[in-house]
Amino acid sequence: MTLRSYHVEPGGGLSSLHVREHEVPVPRGRDVLLRVMATSLNYRERMIIVDGVYSLPLKPDLIPACDGAGEVITVGPDVATLRAGDRVAASVFPRWLDGPFDRRFADQLGGSLDGMLSEYVLLDEDALVRIPPHLTYEEAATFPCAGVTAWHALTAMAAPLAGETILILGSGSVALFALTFARAFGVRTIIVTSSPAKAARLRELGADHTIDYHESPDWQVVVRELTDGRGVDRVVELGGAATLGRSIAAVALSGRIALVGALGGAAQIAASALAGNVYSLERISLGSRAHFEAMNRSVAQHELRPVIDRVYPFDEAPAAFADLIERERVGKVVIRVAV
Repeated sequence: MTLRSYHVEPGGGLSSLHVREHEVPVPRGRDVLLRVMATSLNYRERMIIVDGVYSLPLKPDLIPACDGAGEVITVGPDVATLRAGDRVAASVFPRWLDGPFDRRFADQLGGSLDGMLSEYVLLDEDALVRIPPHLTYEEAATFPCAGVTAWHALTAMAAPLAGETILILGSGSVALFALTFARAFGVRTIIVTSSPAKAARLRELGADHTIDYHESPDWQVVVRELTDGRGVDRVVELGGAATLGRSIAAVALSGRIALVGALGGAAQIAASALAGNVYSLERISLGSRAHFEAMNRSVAQHELRPVIDRVYPFDEAPAAFADLIERERVGKVVIRVAV
């Protein structure tokens, strides 16, 4: 029996994306053979495939995509917690089970390890978590990277309390999940975005306030006005160095800033901006299996669903990647692997 998988060379661009056939592997020990039903794409895929630059090691001839959900087909003799027919999703860092991130856990799907854009994958039992029963496979496949990152960012240092105010930067996948989870926590949300159309869509999705940074480049002043001068209780900071100074100016005394990614590049931050407030800052690197399971409990309890922009069939995966790279959207790009 054979399977099909997509392969790509990091930095080789979309022209290096191609399909190859393999024998379906046989699970041994703690292995689980998973039939992948769906995968979704993240900004990291653009970084890896187009730029060939990523903060963690990349393997050549890579099966891309770190997100994926599917059905357990067979398990190895030492597997204790899963059985055929279980609906599961894969943890992006298969070895990071709990606790703080450590370089020992740096292997990641779709990076140093082959990813999920394959009809079948073989993973360790610990790499898989059950998905909430109300989610489709396409919906479940959107959570492992962006969803877990947003959950970790929101709950870092302490979970938000009902009635708090949270500032979220942008309208990408992590921002959308942060909005979804913040609403479940019962907190007020302010989102900084780049256009009136995106602002309108974010309000449709439940944002309490939106700020267009083209209209209000000093958006930290607007945030202060919206909070009667107090500032927000926490920030999901997705802009990096280019926006961190403004986020510090927008956060309340003893507020919390979760720094996700470094999309703002190498812009310098004045020491006065860094020292101009009293706050806690934590760098977020996706999340562990424990974060994933905690997130899933909340997703199941509140029957939360992701925002999906478009679903492509497996044979049109190159078009899905092109969509990710070339078009702005509000919502995830998903590839349905199995029908």
